[in-house]
Amino acid sequence: MREPDRQIRRMLRAIPVALLAALCARTASGQTPSAAPSSGGLGTLDLLTHAATRSISAENPAGGKGRGGMAIPNPGEAKRAASAAAADDLGQGWKVRPFLRVNAHQTAVLMDVKGPGEIEHFWISGALNRNLVLRIYWDGEKSPSVQSPLFEFFGVGHGKFAPIRSLAVVDNPTNAMNCFWPMPFRKHALITLENEGDTDVDLVAYQITYEAEPVPANAAYFHAEWRHGFTGDQNPYVILDNVRGAGRYVGTFLAWSHFSTGWFGEGEVKFYIDGDKQFPTICGTGTEDYFMGSYGFPQAFSSPYSGSVLPATTDRAPSFWSLYRWHIRDPINFADDLKVTIQALGWGSNGKYAKLADKLESVAYWYQTEPHTPFQPMPSTSARLADESPP
Repeated sequence: MREPDRQIRRMLRAIPVALLAALCARTASGQTPSAAPSSGGLGTLDLLTHAATRSISAENPAGGKGRGGMAIPNPGEAKRAASAAAADDLGQGWKVRPFLRVNAHQTAVLMDVKGPGEIEHFWISGALNRNLVLRIYWDGEKSPSVQSPLFEFFGVGHGKFAPIRSLAVVDNPTNAMNCFWPMPFRKHALITLENEGDTDVDLVAYQITYEAEPVPANAAYFHAEWRHGFTGDQNPYVILDNVRGAGRYVGTFLAWSHFSTGWFGEGEVKFYIDGDKQFPTICGTGTEDYFMGSYGFPQAFSSPYSGSVLPATTDRAPSFWSLYRWHIRDPINFADDLKVTIQALGWGSNGKYAKLADKLESVAYWYQTEPHTPFQPMPSTSARLADESPP
């Protein structure tokens, strides 16, 4: 193979198929194509770029070059993070500030950096609880593009940790939560963690790795919204609504509290795309089908694109299910608007479908152009946790 041909093949390997098509279309129309993303998995690890790798942690809060591990022990600090005293005799340069402390009813800043860049990996662990709320803001916006309880954002439902082995989210024992959703930003990235509880959290360990580099012109912004509802009042349950703009829907997480025995997963998932009203463009065939299972969820499983990760059962009530489905190879594209719903259906004693009065929590994940429609207000912790018992 000639060297120029080999170089062309290596370049094409670095460009996702959808982006490659867009680049070809723009080139054919006389427009200048955007730069290809600098990272894209094993197939591009050998391709050098001009991107600079930076990583935010409690040891380097701003991610500055040559600024990691600079904290100086401070024995006089009133409220210290866990293990802060362990390095008092060692001094600067040792493990002085590995953790962050988030006191009751306070908000900590995890990341506050200027762009352009793209977050590639977000890891968080520690003495975490269900009072913590994650928010992410892009490019100086006032309304967050990501708003969710911390656990649910990482696929942990009902406060019950279970390992996840997927491409986008990886949760490892004991409670190490990771996500690999690409999150580009052009001007600024702000990530906060609010403690809505009455108890201080003295150990938050985290690391957010990103590449400082120009962002392609057609790169959309990452969004995620948490919702909850009682299907006795709202059936179909609305996973996502009021999305305006162009984008791609890329994932669903559901924490399902089932309050009766028997199978709960006959309901269909529907995608209303670009002006659909009464009937959707995409209509699935059942809950377990959408989550890439069949004939129920007879056992817990976690795969690259879908999973049912809790050892739940239909033989007792209540039962708590934790389900994820990533649209990585099959994103749902929309040009103007999007709505996503799921029916809560089981079986009645007469052999016919029966509507269920269950409680659902969901996180929808998608990319879109900004500005986005502001999300619904986040309910209090007590209101969120009440979703695990009948009203």
